[in-house]
Amino acid sequence: MRAAADPQKLYQQVARSIAASIAEGRYVSGDRLPSERGLADSFGVSRPTIRDAMIALEFQGLVEARQGSGVYVTARVKPEEDVAEAEVSALELTEARRLFEGEACALAAAAVSDEQVAGLERVARDLANLAATEDGERLEHDFHLAVAHATRNAAIVAAVEEIWTLRRQFPDCSSQLRRARLADPKSFAEDHHRIVAALRERDPKEARRVIHDHLNRTVETLLSMAERDALERTRREMAERRDELLRRTTI
Repeated sequence: MRAAADPQKLYQQVARSIAASIAEGRYVSGDRLPSERGLADSFGVSRPTIRDAMIALEFQGLVEARQGSGVYVTARVKPEEDVAEAEVSALELTEARRLFEGEACALAAAAVSDEQVAGLERVARDLANLAATEDGERLEHDFHLAVAHATRNAAIVAAVEEIWTLRRQFPDCSSQLRRARLADPKSFAEDHHRIVAALRERDPKEARRVIHDHLNRTVETLLSMAERDALERTRREMAERRDELLRRTTI
């Protein structure tokens, strides 16, 4: 079975197909799924696509990866369940962050302790050095969750953590946001220093403004990336069409 050729959705198609097989009883709890290579050959996709599909299935509680052993089915779903949730885009996630984290940052400015400010300063310094590395995403998560904790409101902490969980759940969303961070790691790091400065001054309005500025910049970067990607796809399609027409003229 080959997945349809939609690069940004292939892993979802694979995850949906495997989930359907679990629902139908082809795989039952405790069964080991075929190898990554075997699944890639079966679906006609790349191995990274299979890995992303496994992440999606694991997040839904359907499978678990056991180091050195493989991926095993852990639960069965009813056939009518829609296990392939709607994709959350990087733009949608950033919009949600702007709504929730903007107000969280303002509230944190009124409640943050000196110790919490010092902790945020340390993470911001690490971000300045590591924003362009794989550790950048982890540090970004730690920073914004620490801001949420500074509100002293458990519901806000849970809401912010859920937004970051969604980011990890959808590989395309996570990949686009990683690209946005790597597009300008210096500005990315400076934004977080400005957030710390507003919190240190206990200025809710400024705290809200600087995190909005940071997330607005992320939106602008994502839109620019989308435009470049669309242009590149158009160029490739036109080149393929031109080559096809040239071949036809030689018949």
